[in-house]
Amino acid sequence: MNGSGVRAVARIVAREDGRGGTSLPVLDGEGPLALRRVRASGTEARVMLVGAMSGPLGGDRFAVEADVGAGARLEVRSAAATIALPGQGKGEARYDVRLLVADRGELRWLPEPLISAGGSELYVTTRVELGGEARLVLREEQVLGRAGEEPGRLGSRLTVRIAGRTVLDQELACGPGAPGGWDGPAVLAGHRAVGQLVVVRPEFRGDPPAARPLGDCAALTPLAGPAVLVTAVAADGLRLRRVLDEALTHLG
Repeated sequence: MNGSGVRAVARIVAREDGRGGTSLPVLDGEGPLALRRVRASGTEARVMLVGAMSGPLGGDRFAVEADVGAGARLEVRSAAATIALPGQGKGEARYDVRLLVADRGELRWLPEPLISAGGSELYVTTRVELGGEARLVLREEQVLGRAGEEPGRLGSRLTVRIAGRTVLDQELACGPGAPGGWDGPAVLAGHRAVGQLVVVRPEFRGDPPAARPLGDCAALTPLAGPAVLVTAVAADGLRLRRVLDEALTHLG
């Protein structure tokens, strides 16, 4: 830690162990980004990201990296929501996620929501690089403000590339100082929770799900690669999770 905030990086490397399972040769978290291996399921390794302190605060720089090799299967969750808070440090906080999945690798990235508390300022980037035969389930959920409070400023960018080709690159800015209209009918329409679910499966090349609405506040959209995107808004985080869970169940 220094005058401009906390720097912390967490790294996960998952590899096929040669016995039908997945090993974790690298599981390294520092500062507020602690990693714990939890009970596995079949051939899949499971990791829990455990926040060791509040944050990110103003000026903090956090990064999480996961590298899944060929034939490995990894699920990553977090023990609790991440809360962006105002801090003594000046400037925007950053939270960068980098995910790499090789051919025949599989990653389920299912963290708890990010909550943008009043007075905070955070920019989040998630970049995913997948092999052409990789599999992915990625969920992102963002809640604007805690109960009864206005949100901080939150910017996020999600980029997904498959076999070197960009299939998704979207950006959203919300809260004080964000471009006008972010809370209007064309974007959040007054809702305070927004999320997306990205599902990548090689079999979608031959049989992609059709584009369709999912209730009143969510939609499924096929992407250019063997992938689909579900986007949703809701009044709160619980309703948002319900919508995304139902969408994932429907995809099978």
